[in-house]
Formats: sequence, structure tokens, C-alpha cells
Amino acid sequence: MTGGDQITLNSTEKDLGTRFHDVMAVVVGRLPFGLSRVVAPSLLGFALINGFTFGVDLLLLTLFRSGLGLPLPVAFTIAYVLAFGLSFVLNRALNFRSHAPVGPQAGLYAVAIAINYLAFVLGVGSALTELGLQYQLSRTVAGACEAAFMYGVMRWVIFRDAR
Repeated sequence: MTGGDQITLNSTEKDLGTRFHDVMAVVVGRLPFGLSRVVAPSLLGFALINGFTFGVDLLLLTLFRSGLGLPLPVAFTIAYVLAFGLSFVLNRALNFRSHAPVGPQAGLYAVAIAINYLAFVLGVGSALTELGLQYQLSRTVAGACEAAFMYGVMRWVIFRDAR
């Protein structure tokens, strides 16, 4: 890193959320092809956090289904809810650095997850499969729609108080 890009990660003056944002800003600032002008640091943070929580979702799903032998719908649901809960906590603290009351935000997040699940997981994914698209590809397309929806809702509705 060069002079202006240096970040002191062990600084006690900055909280973890500020340091996370600073790192995202440095990475975004180095994006090629002018992408640094259109990609917000919070979008990169969202992608990293939600990529991580998707991995946690799959790990929990495997644990609940293969390890504990839970029925698939139960395993899916528990893993999905826990991963989205982790996503909420990490995005609130690190990515959007919100200090608003958590109760109303959690309520909005629950509504967003319900809409997300019904519209994209069930709606788009199922509709594309019914139209003849292979189901894993349908789920991937639905996942991209989910990501766009959830980022927008988190940035402009749930964590609108963020700096």
C-alpha cells in the first residue's frame, strides 16, 4: 500500500466496523476499469460477508442433515435462519456500522427475508425451473436476484442510518 492507502489495523482509535469499511474502501479504490466510481465499499463488504454466511449456511445444512439426520426441510430452514441471522449481525456491525435501535431493524430484516424467500427462492427459482431451466442454474439466477434485493434493502431501508 502507498502512503494514502495505509490502514492501521491494530489502532485502538478505530472500531472494527470503521476498520472493515476502511479496508473495503481501499480495495474498491484499486478496482480496474473505472469500477471504483460505481462500486460502493458497502457493496464489496456485503459480498464478502454474504459469501461467508452462504458458506456457513451450507456447513450448517450439512451438519443438520448428514450429521444430525434432521429432515431436509427442517435442516434447510434452521441453516437458512441461522445464516441470515449471522449476516444481519455482521452487516449491521461491520459493513453498515449502524447504531440505530436493533429491534426495528431486526423486524424490517425479518420482513425482507420473508419477501426474499417467497419472491426469489420460491418465485424466481421455481418459475425458471418450470420454464425449463435446469434447477441449479435457476437457483443461481434467483441467488443473484436475492443478492441485489437484499443489498438494496439493507443499504437503503434497514440500515439507512449508516454513515
